Amino acid sequence: MKDWQNPVIPNIALGLAGGIELLKLNKASRNPRKESEKTLRRILTYAKDTVYGKEHHFDEILQATSAGDLFRRYRENVPMNDYEDFRPYVERHKHGEENVLFPGKPVMYATTSGTTSEPKWIPITDVYLDKIYGAMTRLWMYLFVKNRPKVFTGVSMSIVGKMIEGYAPDGTVFGSVSGLTQQNIPGFLRHLYSAPHQVFSITDYNARYYTLMRMAIERNITLIITANPSTIVELQNNVNQYFDDYVKDIETGTLKEDLPIAPDIRAAIKPFLHPNPERAQELRELKAQYPHILPKHYWPNLQVLNTWKCGNTAVYMEKFKDSFPPQMMHKEFGYFASECRFGLTLDGSNNTVMFPHYHYYEFVEEHDRESENPTYLQLDELEEGKRYCAFVTTMAGLYRYNMNDLIEVGPKYKNTPTVHMIQKINGIVSMTGEKLAEQQFIAAVHTAEQELGMPTRFYVGFADVEASVYHFYYEFADQATTQAQAEKFTEVVERELQKENCEYENKRVSLRIDPPVTHRLRKESFETFKEQCIAEGFRDGQFKVNLLMQDEVRHAKFKKLVVED
Repeated sequence: MKDWQNPVIPNIALGLAGGIELLKLNKASRNPRKESEKTLRRILTYAKDTVYGKEHHFDEILQATSAGDLFRRYRENVPMNDYEDFRPYVERHKHGEENVLFPGKPVMYATTSGTTSEPKWIPITDVYLDKIYGAMTRLWMYLFVKNRPKVFTGVSMSIVGKMIEGYAPDGTVFGSVSGLTQQNIPGFLRHLYSAPHQVFSITDYNARYYTLMRMAIERNITLIITANPSTIVELQNNVNQYFDDYVKDIETGTLKEDLPIAPDIRAAIKPFLHPNPERAQELRELKAQYPHILPKHYWPNLQVLNTWKCGNTAVYMEKFKDSFPPQMMHKEFGYFASECRFGLTLDGSNNTVMFPHYHYYEFVEEHDRESENPTYLQLDELEEGKRYCAFVTTMAGLYRYNMNDLIEVGPKYKNTPTVHMIQKINGIVSMTGEKLAEQQFIAAVHTAEQELGMPTRFYVGFADVEASVYHFYYEFADQATTQAQAEKFTEVVERELQKENCEYENKRVSLRIDPPVTHRLRKESFETFKEQCIAEGFRDGQFKVNLLMQDEVRHAKFKKLVVED
């Protein structure tokens, strides 16, 4: 396999740029309270003359004489917000009005799903994109080199969203920040990508993954970046199905003609395709040697895989366990959303190091989140091992924004607490006060798998509030599993849920919740479900699915995937 690069230039360049950002982070992390005050003052000063700043008295807040006074004034003048509170202001920006949430207008919008049928349009300012997101990206890429110096000896496979998906009424683009970042990457790194950005504009789900893997499996991949680990599972499924087709295309320098790819995108991809009979032969030999060919076989030099690892993503990572070469580092993406990149993981741990010099953070303890007057805590007040709900204020027009996430605090970095994602707050379902958590459901399924020797490929639970019952759906590894066996599986899940959640036990014993209903799913149900969602407008990198939810739209999709006896 060719594609060996000399990593000296990218390592030195990233070492300089990222090293500067690391020094800034280290300095800020030594005194998080002081940095939090400075950051909040900087954000309020930046936005004090905007519509939102005037309505919420930013000038008066800035007259505070101490950090405590500043934080108190900010809480008293600015309410806690979710996206719907900002939507009217964002709409004014979308129609061309300046100085509403921040000075000027957004340079783009990041679109993502919301709690209503209308998507969230997250404004991105030039200051945020360059001074904050850009700075964090420089450190993020340097950390690849710091942890694995050989990471840029080969080619990178980066799976991002479409940079431009459309335009706001005033002509401002909306799309994927990750797509924009990839296109604006420094020239000395851009040529290291395995596929051109046009690939991410392929609308057909299967054709896009085929093209990505056909181009990547030909190369010496040493870095893979994709936020969602479920994408890795689907890429390998594509390999299992189309490996021989890849080989033919690589040998002849072609891309399958029957793939539904727009002519302009095919034309953009064509210059990157050349006959490579040598690699085709290598792949044939690998298949002869390994009947089930895996990434560790076709990418033996892979250095880093960067995905989410926290929250409910562990269920997908189990599917590619032992699939990668032993020297590879599986790096956590960190606590990251369209609204805000909270921080970065600096090493192989799952703990996100916060950036108090770039964002202003607030937190509410898990047990306090539903109280009438919750106590809002500063970054320096967090305690290791405790769980909190996270709120953020940014340089992109989000003020005291509820991330709707439950995070857990890890060890300190310098003097600043680290965090890792546990679940979305809506991963806790409560039909009648039981407060059943997604993590409890996941643990119960794992216990049933081990106790009964019945592994699953996927599972999901839904609360039916009207009937006061939970529906549990399982895609068993053994598709011959009978309904009776599946019912036994649910009995163990039910037993564990009652053991772990006394409120659930109480509601079941008192018959306020009926026994859960068991359903068996067809093969590749998750893949089918995800494909349907992406066809309806979800982006790959943003696609997330809770494993326990109250969501009739998604529930209806899984009802159609049930095995019929």
